[in-house]
Amino acid sequence: MKINGNEIRPGNVIRHKDVIWIAIKISHVKPGKGGAFAQVELKKASDGTKLNERFRSSETVEKLRLESKKYQFLFLEDKTAHFMDNETFEQIQLSTDILEERLSFLQEGIELEIESFEGDPINIVFPDQVSLCVTETEPTVKGQTAAASYKPAKLENGLRVMVPPFIEIGENIIINTSDLSYIKRTE
Repeated sequence: MKINGNEIRPGNVIRHKDVIWIAIKISHVKPGKGGAFAQVELKKASDGTKLNERFRSSETVEKLRLESKKYQFLFLEDKTAHFMDNETFEQIQLSTDILEERLSFLQEGIELEIESFEGDPINIVFPDQVSLCVTETEPTVKGQTAAASYKPAKLENGLRVMVPPFIEIGENIIINTSDLSYIKRTE
């Protein structure tokens, strides 16, 4: 399926220069001189090589249709993640290189979608939000308001995020998996 260059979204898998790429980050730029374009950070599906490319709205790229199937994460072993198909109970192994910084979101039993193109897994789709426990953060200072600047916190999976000043150690919070931003506190 052909799409215009300005319609590329994060997570889209495209064929560009006869190579399969996954769109990571997109920013739309309107320079003072010349036409607008989309600045797209791409990651090669086969080996993770990154490329920054400009796409004008008049350019077209081929958006690939992927097969998507739900899998349950089982465990990590060396640099390999093991998953189980929820319907057939077959297990597959994927290199942790495909996960990059999202590796810390793998929790035993989490359900993920694995996207494949022509039978080869090329992308893992995590839930938009995950609930994690705060293991370290600075104490709350009296007089600070919720509108004050955020403070750093360390989560149970080792990630460091910024949280509002009222969040304390031991609380569960929901964070956005795409940009690691705090969403809300959970009960």
